[in-house]
Amino acid sequence: MRVTKHEHAALTLEDSGSTLVIDPGTFTDPLYDLREVAGIVLTHEHPDHWTADHLDRILKMSPGTPVYGPPGVAAAAAGFDVIVVNPGDTLELGPFRLRFFGGQHAVIHSSLPVVDNVGVLVNDVFYYPGDSYTVPGGVDVQLLAAPLGAPWLKIGEAIDFVLAVKPRQAFGTHDMTLSILGRDMHRGRLRWATEQNGGEFFELEPGDSIDV
Repeated sequence: MRVTKHEHAALTLEDSGSTLVIDPGTFTDPLYDLREVAGIVLTHEHPDHWTADHLDRILKMSPGTPVYGPPGVAAAAAGFDVIVVNPGDTLELGPFRLRFFGGQHAVIHSSLPVVDNVGVLVNDVFYYPGDSYTVPGGVDVQLLAAPLGAPWLKIGEAIDFVLAVKPRQAFGTHDMTLSILGRDMHRGRLRWATEQNGGEFFELEPGDSIDV
């Protein structure tokens, strides 16, 4: 399975000629040339993780593609037929087996509502937590997409998250709010955390891929 990082939080996964799209949002360039889109997963309702323009574009290219998200996404994207998923759910999309974890977005501030969020595990090897520090219990994560920077993110908590997951490989995502210096500093911190359990950290730029 090939995992490609796009701008900010967007990811595409390719396996056996099919593509899974995760979290194309406001900071993500339009995604073209997607092969046989099996599904779209939106981890939560914030616009840096989904937009109507992205969904319209992908659905025009691949009519009938199912869109999945937690209840908050279904409410926010009411103009689309979002299939609700919750923590504990499992589904099959062509070559992709998805398991969902978590339930809530990380707290930004007490004055702001905590929205629904699901982390997604794909084919029991790749994990992306959305905007949360939810650890997929009992899973040997081979590849982790670890958030690097956000209004809700404290780098010490991100380090603890990576230490808890113990991935064999990891790369940083959710990074468009950081300066270049800040991004590189946070990458270094998560590299250290990944290496504490014998893992390897990769510095992926938008368009870069890694196989798992």
